[in-house]
Amino acid sequence: MNSFSQSIPYLLAGISVGGQYALIAIGYTMVYGILRLINFAHGDIFMCAGLIMIYLVTALPLGISIIAVIVLTVLLGYLVERVAYRPLRTAPRMSVMISAIGVSYLLQNLALYITGGLSKPYPAIPWISDVITVFGATTKRVTVITPILTLVLVVGLVLLIRYTKIGMAMRAVSKDFETSQLMGIKVDKVISITFIIGSFLAAVGSILFFSNYTGVFPQAGAMPGLKAFVAAVFGGIGSIPGAVVGAFIIGICENLIKGLGWTTFSDAFTFALLIVILVAKPSGLFGEKSTDKV
Repeated sequence: MNSFSQSIPYLLAGISVGGQYALIAIGYTMVYGILRLINFAHGDIFMCAGLIMIYLVTALPLGISIIAVIVLTVLLGYLVERVAYRPLRTAPRMSVMISAIGVSYLLQNLALYITGGLSKPYPAIPWISDVITVFGATTKRVTVITPILTLVLVVGLVLLIRYTKIGMAMRAVSKDFETSQLMGIKVDKVISITFIIGSFLAAVGSILFFSNYTGVFPQAGAMPGLKAFVAAVFGGIGSIPGAVVGAFIIGICENLIKGLGWTTFSDAFTFALLIVILVAKPSGLFGEKSTDKV
């Protein structure tokens, strides 16, 4: 019983971190599902959302700052797609991937220039940053809110994709890019909306993540971004439920490993899991086997 009570804080933290990874992973999986592109800049957009909040809150009330962070992060995601990816729509896939890596380093270096490379303290958000007790364990309220909010957003996203006109267009483009264009679907618009949704979720994820891990620095999005990418691959990249399940599994396992005192190996576990999945089931838990069109 004592060992169970000691593991509760790590279990709660794992569920919370898993939800935050899930919000980032959805952005990866949606963009890949439509463009067959890994948006390497996605983790850095997540980091930029954290920095935007730090600087906005010095000049604006907190409530307005939160709304402004989400709006500006969405605009940043749209700008990245418009400037770095859209001109390369017909280019070889390698060119697009190099562009994605370039955008990632550009955002990191801009953040380095602005912050001087120093970690900036994230503002405490009333209520969600408050300390509470759950099953005898002390934690922040954001730990409990994160999985609930994540599931609500995921359900809303699934309903949007399944039952709305833009959702139908997204599904059509993900199945066959060229045929969708011939059918009159505005592919550029669909792709822009996909980036907007992914950036919105990254902004929400950053607010939840940095409320718990309060330092923001230029490389702050790199490791969460990589782990979210692993979660997307683990669940089956292109599958939104798969990305969510993968993120929760990784978040929980990672924190339980820390609870066992093996903190050094918590990151290594994530990437070892990626290797195992790629060897045993390359398409992931919920992924479909890719077929080449002739």
